[in-house]
Amino acid sequence: MSTIYESRYASSPQAVKKYDTKELRDEFLIDNLMQTDKIILTYTHYDRYIAGSAVPVAGTLKLETIDPLKAPYFLERRELGVINVGGNGTITVDGTVHKLGLKDALYVGMGNKEVVFASEDAKNPAKFYFNSAPAHTNYPTKKVSKAEANKLELGSLETANHRTVNQMIIGGIVTTCQLQMGMTELKTGSVWNTMPAHVHDRRMEIYYYLDIPQDQAVCHFMGEPQETRHIWMQNDQAVISPPWSIHSGSGTSNYTFIWGMAGENLDYGDMDVAKIVDLR
Repeated sequence: MSTIYESRYASSPQAVKKYDTKELRDEFLIDNLMQTDKIILTYTHYDRYIAGSAVPVAGTLKLETIDPLKAPYFLERRELGVINVGGNGTITVDGTVHKLGLKDALYVGMGNKEVVFASEDAKNPAKFYFNSAPAHTNYPTKKVSKAEANKLELGSLETANHRTVNQMIIGGIVTTCQLQMGMTELKTGSVWNTMPAHVHDRRMEIYYYLDIPQDQAVCHFMGEPQETRHIWMQNDQAVISPPWSIHSGSGTSNYTFIWGMAGENLDYGDMDVAKIVDLR
């Protein structure tokens, strides 16, 4: 079987306060992504969001439905966003082939019945990271290269958070039902992401960390602003961020992360900022 999935249920902030390290990691860390010739899925009950990966080497990988969806095919009532973080590859959507290079993105609308992942070179395979959220209507499938992303330059080297936010699957570039995705790249010498931290009660988020140098790590911070917790993370790992939680991190080197979110609104700026001096 080429598809492996698991379900995660939502947790209240009161319960998370009592979690030890293992419980915190078991609940929020996704540490099994990017397995060769497998599709890996984590279905979370936060906004029915799915995070997953596909690494086709020996052949193609088809995105198939899973039991929690109760649907004849994966995108019957869902939309999909994919970013390639490996070698050149293709995603064939109902017979139409879309080529994705390194850090290119593809949005796939609801109702497409067949999605097939492939690599151009098995020795340098594509590594597809994807997110999916429930959808109410079909919007056109669209590729977005990194060059076509809306770029925001944030932070500074003085505060160790100089970074480029590449908004890729977002309003103004791609029309979606609720899914948004992008990629934030930290400059050399900067280690803090999403600082000052914030929460957005009307949508949840998942971070996927990549480009972490060998023998380095990222410490991801979560929890309520006055009750924070941390999870140490490695390359190709993701972490679930509930709508009541901050989502920020600091690395022992600079790195990249892909953010994806869904929920009640599509306003990227809808957030409640927590002042740095108020974090606990």
